[in-house]
Amino acid sequence: MAVITIDGVKIEVPEGKNVLECALDAGIYIPHLCHHKDLNPLGSCRMCIVQVEGHDQVEPSCMLKAEDGMVIETQNEEIKRLRMLALELLLAGHPEDCSTCPKYGHCELQVLIQYIGPKTGRMKMRSKGFAVNDKNPLLLHDMNRCILCGRCVRACDDLRGVNVLHYQKREDLEVYTGTLKNRLLKDADCRFCQACAEVCPTGTIRDILASTEKSKEDYVVPCKAGCPAHTNIPEYLRYIKEGDYDAATAVIREKLTMPKTLGYICTHACELECKRRLVNEPMSIRNLKRYATEHETGRYWRGKGKQLPDTGKKVCVVGGGPAGLTAAYYLRKQGHDVTVKEALPTAGGMLSYGIPSYRLPREMVQEEIQVFTDQGVKIETGVRVDKPTELLKEYDAVLMAIGGHNGVRLPMPGKDLPGVLVNIDFLRKASMGLETGMGRKVIVLGGGNVAFDCARTAKRLGAEEIHVACLEARDKMTSDDEEIEQAQEEGIFVHPAQTFEAITGEDHVTGVDFMNVESFTFDENHRAIIKKEAGSEHHIDADTVIFATGQRPDITEDAGLTLGRGNSITVTDIVKDKRTSVEGIFAAGDCIYGTKSVVMAIESGREAASQIDRYLGGDGDIEEELAPKQAKNPYIGKIEGFAYQQRRQPKIDPAEMRQNNFSLFDHGLCEEDACAEAGRCLQCDLRLQISTPKTWADFAKEAK
Repeated sequence: MAVITIDGVKIEVPEGKNVLECALDAGIYIPHLCHHKDLNPLGSCRMCIVQVEGHDQVEPSCMLKAEDGMVIETQNEEIKRLRMLALELLLAGHPEDCSTCPKYGHCELQVLIQYIGPKTGRMKMRSKGFAVNDKNPLLLHDMNRCILCGRCVRACDDLRGVNVLHYQKREDLEVYTGTLKNRLLKDADCRFCQACAEVCPTGTIRDILASTEKSKEDYVVPCKAGCPAHTNIPEYLRYIKEGDYDAATAVIREKLTMPKTLGYICTHACELECKRRLVNEPMSIRNLKRYATEHETGRYWRGKGKQLPDTGKKVCVVGGGPAGLTAAYYLRKQGHDVTVKEALPTAGGMLSYGIPSYRLPREMVQEEIQVFTDQGVKIETGVRVDKPTELLKEYDAVLMAIGGHNGVRLPMPGKDLPGVLVNIDFLRKASMGLETGMGRKVIVLGGGNVAFDCARTAKRLGAEEIHVACLEARDKMTSDDEEIEQAQEEGIFVHPAQTFEAITGEDHVTGVDFMNVESFTFDENHRAIIKKEAGSEHHIDADTVIFATGQRPDITEDAGLTLGRGNSITVTDIVKDKRTSVEGIFAAGDCIYGTKSVVMAIESGREAASQIDRYLGGDGDIEEELAPKQAKNPYIGKIEGFAYQQRRQPKIDPAEMRQNNFSLFDHGLCEEDACAEAGRCLQCDLRLQISTPKTWADFAKEAK
């Protein structure tokens, strides 16, 4: 250690550490611009110059090593003069109008000007005349604002090891930073880690997706923000790339109770937000989750994690679907005695009776349910609860997680004719091997995943001709694209942008009358506004019509709870407060917000468990760490052709092999493809490891 004196203040510092960092760590501000804590010092901006007693000339403090006994002065007239000169040289080629820059208010150069003072006007201004480069995904380059601090070059080279940014010189000798031969970043093998944008002190290199409406973590790592449970996706993708599937699954299980199920049927909202989609194709996150969970041993999570001592409190969960089971699992971990009452013969909810087995094998669902019972959750099947208020006589709290098990018939002519079926009933009977009442020609009304589950199930049950029709245009259909495409491969006809005018027939269904839709929107009250194409009436023959236009909770006012739109159970706040109208009764999952997704139901169950635990006297903290700590190596290196690496696809049986049976047809990724796919990740979260520079404004706030 060494003792140095800065502006009369003695501080003890590590021998050999640069003086600028010593001062900043001690709360002494020395102006700087090219310096960044995580980058090798450069000393080019000349803002951090200081005078050392006994030295003839001023020196940049970022390049000056601390030595015992040093006496340093950071402010005198000569230092101020030289700093002003350096600043004016920087500003001579910098646009004068800061207010038009997106970095306005968050610009380190702007704050530095406020500290040093307004320029004197001695330097002749010049215009660099660079065209703004907006041809790259994720990053925008505006070299008119570049001050040649070199941070971006050092971040790309020293911090990341990618080395695609360099100092360049134009024919008129104007210096700037960019790729060799001004190639697009994709063609220069950029990794799109965005470290350059993170360290840029001005608005020169900017993150196109930066947002003032979101937290920094949410726009930097949008896949994690897009996941309803906020799973740490980049972390488990790194583990998969390393072949550590146990650690990857442990990361997933910290937030998700049924990871293997989600690896098969998750709606993968994370992929819709993935930044890689703007480079070429999004990461195959769901398939990677599936691969990891199918190849792990449970080393980090099975029989581990939190289990608090018994509290003596009893909770009843009504409904054994993903929301109810998840809530029960975490409440048991908090020490409460938990019983799940499920009306159907088997727990799992829609996982067992709605999603067809060709998408989600039933034995796998039961394997996941075993985890809940191993934790101590008691599950009673074949038990219907119509009066949840009576449960409060035996239990300290009740959670309603009954899902949406009633299908909806639209109010249209012919809706009650023989041959008209409802999605939930049809799928449940098919799942249980019961007679469905389906004929040879089927029309499914609806455009979501459930509609295609119905259509593809009908195909496997032997229907000869199947049509799916919906109000939405093709690009607005709510079903996953892969569901639509696979259905069409199986010979199912898809009719977007159709109104359902009437189901025809007298004693039995004979078909459906349709009209083409020109536009379909909703008003501020969420009422549909449909404009029909004049003269577009047409008819499709059928002997079976299946409504797949939504589901509602199977509950009535007799339950004693206040119900809302769509027969949903009313809660104080869908996310933050799941109390119902009855003290001690809570609700979660599809029964409070409508049919969404399994991952949303799991997150809703987590939220409910936390709140119920607090209600019962606990702290509500259901978080747990299962995975080992991961060392995130920021030095990711260069990979040739990285931006052009194609998304790896799962092995899927051809239509002729899958369309007449309920066997699993999507076999996921192989090991080679899983490793390669995980390697496509941009690792956006590494950006969050980069230190945030402290400006004069930060020091001024701390001084107050």
